Amino acid sequence: MRIAIVGAGGVGGYFGGSLAAAGADVTFVARGAHLEALRARGLRMLSDRDDRTVPVRATDAPGSIGPVDLVIVAVKLWDTEGALRSIAPLVSPRTAVLSLQNGVAKDDALREAFGADRVLGALCYIGATIVEPGVVKRTGALAKLVVGEFDGARTARLEEFAGLCRRAEIDVAESPDIARATWEKFVFLVGLSGATSVVRQPIGPIRANPRSRALLAALFGETVAVGRARGVGIDTAFASDRLAFCDTLDVAFTSSMSTDLARGNRLEAPWLQGVVSRLGAECGVPTPADDFVLDALAVYVDGAPDAPRVAVPAR
Repeated sequence: MRIAIVGAGGVGGYFGGSLAAAGADVTFVARGAHLEALRARGLRMLSDRDDRTVPVRATDAPGSIGPVDLVIVAVKLWDTEGALRSIAPLVSPRTAVLSLQNGVAKDDALREAFGADRVLGALCYIGATIVEPGVVKRTGALAKLVVGEFDGARTARLEEFAGLCRRAEIDVAESPDIARATWEKFVFLVGLSGATSVVRQPIGPIRANPRSRALLAALFGETVAVGRARGVGIDTAFASDRLAFCDTLDVAFTSSMSTDLARGNRLEAPWLQGVVSRLGAECGVPTPADDFVLDALAVYVDGAPDAPRVAVPAR
């Protein structure tokens, strides 16, 4: 199985690097200083328990790779449209495409670009980021993939990819209902990212304060309600389950979106809370908590705004 990883950041870098280290045929599509570092020095993978450098192939010209068996999309959501256009040369009639991006709109974008029969469902649980060009750091012990066909079938491409992951010592699970699994992650992500970004605190202070805890619970509840209204088989108690799960997390646990906000980077809110708000409007489910998060973060969505100059009156 020839694999192309589009986006060599924390997620794509960690999982793609793990596959490459196990001998899989992997090529990264990257750009800028990160690309140059990958070419010159390989991919350095850091964690609390490990520090290793993996020789990798990397390019900024997907056409130079040619058709592959599997394309893994791992770019930030705002880069999706451009990424899908650029990888067309990688896709042949036998190519499968999967996304490790956040949210639930990602798979619709893949279907529209390449056709539903090519799309393999997938999601991941990991904390990882680029700490400098050519260096990816994983935080915490959790690093898991969940994969599945949207019709629940056990296909050859699914089994082959899952087997590759196991040989690379990647924790992988095959889901018979990948749509529900994706929405269940989406519920948690919408709540955690929305609350930590608006409150600008990690989960500890948020869950301890009655009002911020209520906001977190409302974000979970709205996402569950919208998913159920769209026919996804999420249990009605899943919002309460996620709130209870938050009580087990380290007090310093936070979201990648809150980290992006603190760094002045672009935010994925339009593809998280924005999707809940849009889908809720389409199916008649009110989403006031998600609407509030969108309003509160609106000026930061494209990155930190330039600070206005304040005129100082002359004395």
